[in-house]
Amino acid sequence: MKQKLTISIQDYLKIIYELTESGESASTNALAKRMKISAPSVTGMIQKLASSKPPLVEYQKHQGVTLTREGRRAALEVIRHHRLLEAWLVQTLGYSWDEVHEEAERLEHVISEDFEQRIAAAMGNPDRDPHGELIPTADLKMPVDESLPLSALRPKQSATIQRVQSSDTDLLRYLESLGLVPGAVIEIKAYSAFDHNLTVRVGRKSAVLGLNITSRIFIEKN
Repeated sequence: MKQKLTISIQDYLKIIYELTESGESASTNALAKRMKISAPSVTGMIQKLASSKPPLVEYQKHQGVTLTREGRRAALEVIRHHRLLEAWLVQTLGYSWDEVHEEAERLEHVISEDFEQRIAAAMGNPDRDPHGELIPTADLKMPVDESLPLSALRPKQSATIQRVQSSDTDLLRYLESLGLVPGAVIEIKAYSAFDHNLTVRVGRKSAVLGLNITSRIFIEKN
C-alpha cells in the first residue's frame, strides 16, 4: 500500500475482512457491534474508505460493505502481521496461546516490513499461528482453508483439529485443559439432536461441547 493507513483504518479493514470471509457483506450494525462504537460513526468511516484514492471498500446503503482489491491487500497485511506476531510470541518469548492476542493487536500496526520478514524467516516461515489460523503469504494471499466445523461431525467419526477461531482467554484455557488444541485427534462419541451438543473424546478425556464451542473449532476428518 502506498498510502499511509491509520490504526483505525487498519482495524476497520481487518474486521470487514473477517466478517466477509464467508462471502457476505458486512453490515453497519455488525461493524458497530464488533468495534463497540455507534452505527453513525461506522457509516462516516465507511464513506471515507469508499471515497479514498484508491477506494478501500465498496459501499451501498442498506447492502453493507465489501473490500476492494486494495482494501483486501491492506487487511491481509495486518492479519499477516498479527498472526506472525502471535507465532513469534509463543515460539520465542514463551507466551501461551491464550495470552498473545492483545499483545499482537498492539504490535501489528507498528512493525516494519523488514521486521515482519525477519521474524517469519527466523521461525521457518510458518503457515499457521498458535491457534491454527492460516497466515497470509508474503505476497498477501490467504491460503485455501478446507477445514470443517467440529459441529458437522457425528458419532464414530474422528478428526484432527486444524484451528480454533477464538481470542477468548477463558475459552482457550478451557479447551487446552481438555486437550482440544490444533493437532489433537478427537473422536465423536455422541450427538444430541435436541441441543446439538457433541460428546467428544481426546485421549483419555471426554467432554460435552455445545454449539457455541463446536462452531469455533475446525477440523480435518480422519
